[in-house]
Amino acid sequence: MSVNRTEGRVASLAKAGFADTAAAQRELDGPLFTDLAGTDLVAALGVVADPDLGLRGLGRLLEALETDERRAELCTMLGTDSPHRRRLLAVLGFSSALADHLCRHPNHWLDLGSLDPANRPAADAVRARLLTAVGADPAAAVPVAAGEQPELLDALRVAYRRHVAALAALDLADRLDVAAVAAELADLAGATLEAALAVAWAALPDGAPDCRLAVIAMGKAGGRELNYASDVDVVFVAEPPADDPDGATGWLSTATTLATALMRACSVYTGEGTIWPVDAALRPEGKRGPLVRTVASHVAYYRDWAKTWEFQALLKARPVAGDRALGQEYVDAVMPMVWTAAGRDGFVDDVHAMRRRVEDHIRPAEADRQLKLGPGGLRDVEFAVQLLQLVHGRADVSLHDGNTLGALGALTAGGYVGRDDGAVLDAAYRFLRTFEHRIQLRGLRRTHVVPDSDDQLRMLARSLALKQPAELVDVWHQQAREVRRLHEKLFYRPLLSAVARLPGDGVRLSPEAALARLRALGYADPAGALRHIEALTTGVSRRASIQRTLLPVLLGWFADAPEPDTGLAGFRKVSEALGTTPWYLRLLRDDGAAAERMARVLASGRYATELLLRAPEAVSLLGDDEALRLRERGPLEKEVLAGVQRHDDPVAAIGVVRAMRRRELFRVTVADLAVGAPVEDVGEALTVIAEVTLSGALAAATRAVEAAHGGPLPTRLAVVAMGRLGGREMGYASDADVLFVHTPYPDEDETEAATAAQAVANEMTRLLSLPSPEPSLTVDAALRPEGKQGPLVRTLASYAAYYDRWGEVWERQALLRAGPCCGDPELLRRFEALIDPLRWPTAGLTDVQIRDVRRIKARVESERLPRGADPSMHLKLGPGGLADVEWTAQLLQLRHASSVPALRTTSTPGALAAAVSAGLLAAEDRSVLVDSWRLAARIRNATVLVTGRPSDMLPKDPKTLAAVSQVLGYGVGESTLFVDDYHRFARKARAVVERLFYDDAR
Repeated sequence: MSVNRTEGRVASLAKAGFADTAAAQRELDGPLFTDLAGTDLVAALGVVADPDLGLRGLGRLLEALETDERRAELCTMLGTDSPHRRRLLAVLGFSSALADHLCRHPNHWLDLGSLDPANRPAADAVRARLLTAVGADPAAAVPVAAGEQPELLDALRVAYRRHVAALAALDLADRLDVAAVAAELADLAGATLEAALAVAWAALPDGAPDCRLAVIAMGKAGGRELNYASDVDVVFVAEPPADDPDGATGWLSTATTLATALMRACSVYTGEGTIWPVDAALRPEGKRGPLVRTVASHVAYYRDWAKTWEFQALLKARPVAGDRALGQEYVDAVMPMVWTAAGRDGFVDDVHAMRRRVEDHIRPAEADRQLKLGPGGLRDVEFAVQLLQLVHGRADVSLHDGNTLGALGALTAGGYVGRDDGAVLDAAYRFLRTFEHRIQLRGLRRTHVVPDSDDQLRMLARSLALKQPAELVDVWHQQAREVRRLHEKLFYRPLLSAVARLPGDGVRLSPEAALARLRALGYADPAGALRHIEALTTGVSRRASIQRTLLPVLLGWFADAPEPDTGLAGFRKVSEALGTTPWYLRLLRDDGAAAERMARVLASGRYATELLLRAPEAVSLLGDDEALRLRERGPLEKEVLAGVQRHDDPVAAIGVVRAMRRRELFRVTVADLAVGAPVEDVGEALTVIAEVTLSGALAAATRAVEAAHGGPLPTRLAVVAMGRLGGREMGYASDADVLFVHTPYPDEDETEAATAAQAVANEMTRLLSLPSPEPSLTVDAALRPEGKQGPLVRTLASYAAYYDRWGEVWERQALLRAGPCCGDPELLRRFEALIDPLRWPTAGLTDVQIRDVRRIKARVESERLPRGADPSMHLKLGPGGLADVEWTAQLLQLRHASSVPALRTTSTPGALAAAVSAGLLAAEDRSVLVDSWRLAARIRNATVLVTGRPSDMLPKDPKTLAAVSQVLGYGVGESTLFVDDYHRFARKARAVVERLFYDDAR
């Protein structure tokens, strides 16, 4: 029977949540718990977060009581269920630090019975209690403590922790609202500072000069949202005594002594421990500045020297101790500057940069467990709310609230934050603050890191009425995701609540406030942006309703991209073109990835926007990852040639080709901007588009000439790719460098054949040069023999004769990139067979030819570099630019390709890789050259995407430079870093070129 009873007791303890049932049995069987036998104490402990801790704490408390009568009184209370019992056990079963306090001061358990969660003491009552604890008169104009300093410091700590224990009991057992808990902790901090100041006054020597001193709470203390364990941020303000403001001396020294003593009174360790550090680092000039300043000195600093973050910090400034009139004078003097700070240059960028710096300083080991500083943490909410306050608070005094939840409520009520978003963010912030309180309350230790121990997580989960650690982690991660999502969109959601005329929402921003919001988002023309928004959202149609749903998100995505105004304007035009198409808005509404891609692409510059305006149906590509895969030539060419065959009119036929080109250019642009396709892949895709375009144009021109002549062409005709087209390294603005070659069919008249071939080449060029709004593809045959003075089309035999008699080394070099483009396959094969011995000479190059190559390169750089241009800014001809890398690769090919077959490639990176494999080039040199080449090619492409125009120069215009750098992945404000990176890459490449291209004596 005894065994059964023991087993049953073990089971009941385990069911109640005890981890160490054997220790619990020993404790319960001890003499301290004799009077509690037969009660439901075990069940009562089973409700608390950590029953083992609660039982041990209760045993310690019983042992600490000095008399049997006191122990009997406690046991009587514990014998039946009551709020008093629930509160005491909740504290003992959760906070080891407060259990220690109750054991040192065992009579304080009595405080927990008379608590009223609905009637908590006001700030003045808390102040009076703390001042009384140090023997000061709460009614005195300047309260002064009475007693010896060591005893006063202990008394202050005891009174502080006594209040914390009572508040924690209500928090844990009665589930006080977290905002109320944080506010009372802030009131307690203010009262503690007042009492500490009274202790400091008591320590002043007799005859010390008088002064006026005010303590201004900052941070969470100032915002009445303090944690259980936190530094208390303050600023000290002092003035001479009111009765002798001009003649007093030494008052500033007294004020500094008082401030220093106050800080020590709170932070020094005594037999009763410490309270918390008082941090005055938010004062002007930080820790390097004087601890105490006058109001005028503060005002002068904030007027002339303060940074953006300092005004953000001042949002929460609140007088809490000392001379209240002086404290209010300080607040009245500095607050007007806070509410005009948003007008400072770079204000929003500064706030964003500060948030990024906070995230960057998170310890990597804690990144995934940071409740405060990490993505989706408390700082995400606070920074977003504060930014909105500072932007809109200039015109709306209802936003002048230092409390995060209060300010969020005001922002929601004022229409700056959508009601649903405000409610979600409010709930998430309350959960995160409650979770933070629980983590800190365990040991009254300042931490914001979620523990990774299952035991700790289980205890925290139970304290939050959750069953398992996994459930707690899931709720936390869900709330963090919501916070991060809303943090990202908070800049723009408020704007839409006001200007998008949402049905049923009676709160609107004024036009002035809406313009301020757009300006804060980074729109260069806020008034124009507002007109676009109104045009898109006005009315009661389903289309306007969906636009009102889309625009809150799109506006922010536009603002995150380089050209938000261009993005919004383009979106309006595309929407007007496709607005009646049922799938368009549905795609964007239901597919967040498609909408985000569209915003990113449209707001990256003019090139993609203009393409989409000419082919708005290409929006459908955005919603399909598979559709964004760059297409191969075969299927694309089959589509184009089939379309050309359906049209007898060559202009109509070339329209089919152009439609394909528009669509495919947009596909590549999206893959480049939104997916981050490598520059080699972009070059290959653009080459395929150019090849198919030329193939379609050749087919249309051939049909037109055949129709005019009443029969098939009398000659074979082919187009040879040269330059970047042949190298398969096309950029968005590259011309199509080509050669035209033909060979008459047997028995055909050579003159007629040449005339027909010339006609096809001319018609092909004409069709591709017809006026068109989309980016043109210029056919350039200037690399042909005799250049522009020579015939446009030659026979294969003519090419052979020319190269045999007149061909120079630069023409051989140009042929290195020759490759088949379109036309007669057999003729293309024969042309390659003709030029291979020329571009890959068996004997390599002579010293004279090498010198010629170097001389020609120097001449090209001299003649083609624009007059007055800074060579270091020229992406093609500048030091370390495209030409340097390409000519170096080509010199290696001319010299060694005959003996190294792998060098027989038209690709610049491919040739350099082959040179490394053949031992002709060090791998490190190849990396340097290719890195510089890739970066220059990416910059040229990005410049076209941003401006819609080609350029070989790094942008001079700061706005364009910033946009190009962002397209390339640099952050806002990192244009200088971008330019420095390019110059660094180019310098290293030039050093390699100097050694390989110029210094090699062979």
